[in-house]
Amino acid sequence: MAQPQTYTNNPFDILTEEIIFTILDHLNSHPFAKKSFSLTCKTFYLFESRHRRTLKPFCTQLLERTSFRYPFIAQLDLSLCAQVDDNALNIVSSSSTWKSSLWGVNLSRSRLFSEVGLSSLCVNCVNLVEIDLSNMSEMGDVAAVAIAEAKNLESLWLARCKLITDMGIARIAIGCRKLRLPLFEMITEQCLRSVMQLQYLEDLILEGCYGIDDDGLATLEQSCKPLKVLNMSNCQNISHVGFSCLTNGAVSLQQLTLAYSFAFTADLSKCLQNFPALQSVKFDGCSVTCSGITAIGNWCASLTELSLRACSGLTDEQLSFVVQSHKELKKLDITCCCKITYVSIDSITNSCTSLTSLRMECCSSVSKEAFVLIGKHCRYLEELDVTDNEVDDEGLKSISRCSKLLNLKLGICSNITDNGLTHVGKGCSMLKELDLYRSTGITDVGIAAISHGCSSLEEVNIAYNDRITDASLTSLSKCSSLKVLEIRGCTHVSSVGLLSIAMGCRQLTVLDIKKCFNINDNAMLPLALYSQNLKQINLSYCSVTDTGLVTLANINRLQNMTILHLMGLTPNGLTAALLSCRGLNKVKLHASFKPLLPRSFLGYMEAHGCVFQWRDKAF
Repeated sequence: MAQPQTYTNNPFDILTEEIIFTILDHLNSHPFAKKSFSLTCKTFYLFESRHRRTLKPFCTQLLERTSFRYPFIAQLDLSLCAQVDDNALNIVSSSSTWKSSLWGVNLSRSRLFSEVGLSSLCVNCVNLVEIDLSNMSEMGDVAAVAIAEAKNLESLWLARCKLITDMGIARIAIGCRKLRLPLFEMITEQCLRSVMQLQYLEDLILEGCYGIDDDGLATLEQSCKPLKVLNMSNCQNISHVGFSCLTNGAVSLQQLTLAYSFAFTADLSKCLQNFPALQSVKFDGCSVTCSGITAIGNWCASLTELSLRACSGLTDEQLSFVVQSHKELKKLDITCCCKITYVSIDSITNSCTSLTSLRMECCSSVSKEAFVLIGKHCRYLEELDVTDNEVDDEGLKSISRCSKLLNLKLGICSNITDNGLTHVGKGCSMLKELDLYRSTGITDVGIAAISHGCSSLEEVNIAYNDRITDASLTSLSKCSSLKVLEIRGCTHVSSVGLLSIAMGCRQLTVLDIKKCFNINDNAMLPLALYSQNLKQINLSYCSVTDTGLVTLANINRLQNMTILHLMGLTPNGLTAALLSCRGLNKVKLHASFKPLLPRSFLGYMEAHGCVFQWRDKAF
């Protein structure tokens, strides 16, 4: 007799773990989506626990419990935890599962651990391939010895670790033979030899290394064949001669940055002929010569990215020749190239029709007619920066044809109005970032058009526009994905408009309301209730008092506050508010408060990783 078929009441019971994990992969857009998923039932709780691979906690007190809750973490970001001491690193390195699963750790904002904890991490986490130790200004060569224990390390960031000497860097290079992406600062020729012996070296950043010159590079015996990325910005003592010695044999070189150092001469251009894989070159702030530019046409490589930012001597003739020689360009930066005119834009748009990024801020000699060419020929643009230019509504009408635009910067564009912005709203529905800083021809009408047509906006800057009112904020509140809002100096917005933003834009992380004099305590309560993702806020010159600031302290994720010239703020209120903000790592205050705050309070906050920046700025 056949057994009756049983049916489960939960349809998810028939789904495999792989299918559930795929569902979880699609819940990244909302910060609380996975948490809600895990709270549905015990089964979902366990699925979410096994699925999570990245973790960015706000404090280290619960690290031990967290290691049991999420056993398969691969990337651990402790940059929000100011109190990362040796005990915290020992918890990480002694976890039975994290020891084998962990491959990346970010310690870039922590100060309390020593080489003992660092050594424990590097020795026990055997699969560690990435460590970010940037900003560890007190870390020296003893810590470098600990880092050298991470035998499988491939990527290392040591930005602003100025106490690590040549000896420490050499020790790291000898111990971590698999390094591909090391970031060192201020190294000299003595340790460069050890670095160059890294057989997997792909990224080399020598930015600002004044201790390296042509004579030292001429003595290098080791070539760097695997090298793909080289940054030699601000290397004032190196010419094309030293560059040639350093890059000898680097046939795999793809990205090169020589900003604010080399003169772009024919000799340098000749050196660059030897890199068939070269795709990206940045000559920001370099002086250019006619012979150097002309030699670009002889390169065997076809560039996809070129930056000539602040190359003040660049002319129409030179730039036209470059873009006609490299028609496959995807990204072009000609910011602050003041001599170029309509002629250059005509050449760019006709030659490089596949451009995805064009940055041309402050190109003051380009006429308004030139911007029509951008929309006519460059339909694949995703990023366009025309800040401080003569673009007008006709230009915006043409640019609105660029339907793939994600980032549009129109700051200090005095010729644009609501009419032009309406065209953008209709044509650029994928827009994520919009900058209208000091573009005072824009009113609530234009913002309404943008909010309606570009509902996926994530960043908006409408600072210093006295024609913007609460109506604009009400319109923007419909953009539920908004994360960054800058409305400083918009004197006609009030707490009413900010209430709409708080309720409608619950993913907001950065808010700048400086000099919004009509925003007061009434706006702080809805922010505290609805904007729980807020990390950074500027309240300077607002009408917020002690009450509002204490209310704001209920936002658990708040990390950065600027509080200058709040007339209703007292030392007691400030102390109470800051003590309630447990995750703060930076507070900017007026210097007049410093003698009024208890030393014990300042010491307590600093011990918990909060940095105070004092400003003596007149009202």
